Amino acid sequence: MLTLALTTLRFGWRSFVGMFVALALGSALVAALGQVLATTVGAADRGPQRYRDVPVVVVGVDELSVPTWDGGETVPLAQPQGVPAALATALPHAVADRVFPATLATGPGGSVGRPWSALPAAGQHLVAGRAPTTNDEIVVSEGARPGDRVRVVTAAGVRPYTVVGVSSTAREVSLFFTDVRAAQLSPRVDALLTWQPEADVRAAVGTRARVLVGEERARSDPNRESDADARNNANTIAGIALGFAIFISIAVVAATFAFAVGQRHREMALLRATGATPGQIRRMVYLEALTISVLAAATGAVAGPYAAPAVLDWLVARRMAPDWIDSVSGSPVPAYLSFAAGILVALLAVVTAAWRASRVRPVEALRDAPAQARSMPLSRWLLGSGTLATALVCMAVTAVADPGSATNRKSYMPVLMLLIAAAALLAPAVVRPTARLLTRPFERVGGAVGMLVAAAATSSARRTAALATPVLLTVALPAALLTASAMTDTASAAVDAGSVRADYLVLPDGTAGLDAELTARLRSVPGADVSTVTESSVYTLEGDTVLIQRPTQGVESVPDDAIVPEPDWGYRVGDTARLWLADGTEARLRVVRLLSPGAGTAALVSPRNARAGLPSTALVDVRPGDDPAAVEAALRRAGEGHRALVVSKRQWSAAAAAGRASASRLGLLMVLGILLTYTTIALVNTLVMGAPDRAGERRVLHLLGADRNQVLRYALAESLVAVGVGVVLAAAVAAAGLSGLWVALLRVAGPVPLDVSWTVLGAVVAGCVLIATVLPALLERASHSPTASASEPAA
Repeated sequence: MLTLALTTLRFGWRSFVGMFVALALGSALVAALGQVLATTVGAADRGPQRYRDVPVVVVGVDELSVPTWDGGETVPLAQPQGVPAALATALPHAVADRVFPATLATGPGGSVGRPWSALPAAGQHLVAGRAPTTNDEIVVSEGARPGDRVRVVTAAGVRPYTVVGVSSTAREVSLFFTDVRAAQLSPRVDALLTWQPEADVRAAVGTRARVLVGEERARSDPNRESDADARNNANTIAGIALGFAIFISIAVVAATFAFAVGQRHREMALLRATGATPGQIRRMVYLEALTISVLAAATGAVAGPYAAPAVLDWLVARRMAPDWIDSVSGSPVPAYLSFAAGILVALLAVVTAAWRASRVRPVEALRDAPAQARSMPLSRWLLGSGTLATALVCMAVTAVADPGSATNRKSYMPVLMLLIAAAALLAPAVVRPTARLLTRPFERVGGAVGMLVAAAATSSARRTAALATPVLLTVALPAALLTASAMTDTASAAVDAGSVRADYLVLPDGTAGLDAELTARLRSVPGADVSTVTESSVYTLEGDTVLIQRPTQGVESVPDDAIVPEPDWGYRVGDTARLWLADGTEARLRVVRLLSPGAGTAALVSPRNARAGLPSTALVDVRPGDDPAAVEAALRRAGEGHRALVVSKRQWSAAAAAGRASASRLGLLMVLGILLTYTTIALVNTLVMGAPDRAGERRVLHLLGADRNQVLRYALAESLVAVGVGVVLAAAVAAAGLSGLWVALLRVAGPVPLDVSWTVLGAVVAGCVLIATVLPALLERASHSPTASASEPAA
């Protein structure tokens, strides 16, 4: 069987080129993405940034510990408490560092204020001017020069300062105040910095605080949360792309082998007639797949790691991967796994093809022409119907029972993928009526060639379906996924906008929040009702075992003894909720009402119970009878010099939707790029593999008097009909999936417009048409070359 399999591959190599390319590409992608995944998962966290130049850092414990029946739960606090004041006397040589919001009213934003004594700890030194000596003097790292009179925005408000020095640039843009002024602006001590021996510091501190050395010093960095998010985003994107690469490679290889076995129907019958058993036929097919997969998987496993740096750079450039990882992991494990996965994918993909090959009867070798196999075997009917039923049930459950989950693309995208997979499986069953509908114009205006095209497309359903199915996948994937992503983004933005019942919003621009002076000025604007929102967190104990941190907003409409939670907390109005506030304080608050779905936060509490810093948003309602334009102008005047943006609700919603769509589209385009690459390979492979089947038709047409141009038009028209069938089926399945999504989103956000990416779809359809027309033309020209003519048997 091995010799026979190798001989078959040698003489029938054209039928297996597509499988080799698909497997090699799949193995290369698995190796590259696996290398990226190994890099993002295994790379060490970013080293200490803020306190890199300080050997020993003392910080507050800043943890919440709650006893439970199986021991206890400990989680970091959302609102740090700082170092106990008594420790400053225990470490007299330590520098008390305070980090607080402080930004120039004009210039770079996102800076922090710190005491002058912390300059060496910040890794900076004075490059011009002198140190601040009075409380109205500061040193800046950028944005001003010595002698400049500047205005600085802090939590208290805006105050003028004189710049007396410029420090070197560093990892964190800082404004340095005198130690006295820094203590006034931020009484909390965030860290004690010391160069004393670690053992001495630990002995002095005891259990009252935490001593950080080495890599532990990174715990105080402000980018810890964003670094974790970047790593998780990269892991998610690489993992999803990896899964899709394996899934679609199985589909392409399975289709390729099924098509190849169908072409070799008579060959299999001859082998059966000469004494081959069904088991031997199956083993021959498996050996063919194993031989190809070993070569293709080895090629991909070797080439894939070389593409990993480019993939990682692409992710980093689009802020979808950590930017501090500058080198790809050198682990050989992803390459080994991709090699093994390539072989396993091939063997799994040919199970059905091998079974069908073993079912060929010996008597079929006596036929002059192979019998047209059923376009839909029972196994495909069952698998396709089951997949379709699963997709429809999921759509119905989402629309009726849980419409809110439709706004999460991770929940609804798999449903669309199931629907597209079901359409691909069931495509042969609907190819004939669709092709008959599309070929009516050919019958009327196409003459003899048109009649032949119509007859071929409707009678050879298997061949038409083989070409239409990859077109279906190629068009349906971007049509459904991109449009669904745009719909969910629009719905999420509508839900967010619905949760904000204000005419205008005032947002911080480059600062940590809205300062107290600004808030007071906004409240004094005639005709404006102003309320603030403060972002915070609370902790709940789930099942008496697990502490869960829940995002919370502090709003002025909630009393200090009340809370407004989401329904999934399990409380009813009037119940008492046990929870812990952001600073670790235990509280019992009564439930006064429940949040509506899609509120954008897990609970509402009073500003006092938020226990957080500055308000993140000010909501402004124009009083009835007042001029909105005049109120808006007054709001802008009130915000001058405070680094605040005044936007209407519509502007805020549009900006939020644009940001959300941009972030989601990048990851989706990466996954679609992988999927479309595979489906394009499948399309090309189907055309190349089907060329020998059309050789007999070409000879018959020539014998009937057709010239070369007529034969070429026939080949092109037949391919275009198959492409048209695929596009029609893709439009149908996309419309069905998007209709279900629209119904679900209707209950959550109201009518959602269909934002179809016509440019992308037009390019995809044009690419399919180009491939389906150029490739048959090249194959037809090759068939008329002297070599091809000499090799063809006489008619």
